[in-house]
Amino acid sequence: MAHTQKLVFMVLHGPDHPEHATIPFVMGCAALASDVEVVLGFQADGVELVRAGVADGIHAAGFPPLAKLLHDFQELGGSLLVCAPCMNSRGITAPDLIEGTEIVAAGRFVAEITSAINSLVY
Repeated sequence: MAHTQKLVFMVLHGPDHPEHATIPFVMGCAALASDVEVVLGFQADGVELVRAGVADGIHAAGFPPLAKLLHDFQELGGSLLVCAPCMNSRGITAPDLIEGTEIVAAGRFVAEITSAINSLVY
């Protein structure tokens, strides 16, 4: 897939807000299917979504289950970046994360956002 545009979605909501947690994955999959590069960045409570097994229990009404969307997002080539300080403050370690997640700091998020055509926060 030759991406010519990039979107960054910053995910701040976790399992306690299923709809807010799900929408970035829906939008990300749609963008990837439209040949747009997508980065999902997880900060604050959003970091919980990339903890292994958490997505399995999230299903917002009217949307596919989050576990399916997460799988589809990764299959379509999307990137998952998680905030190291947000993980640390919640006691989450690298082995707790789903495969394919990259742990980053603020500088990487800034680089991704400034290189994107647009960024959205959920």
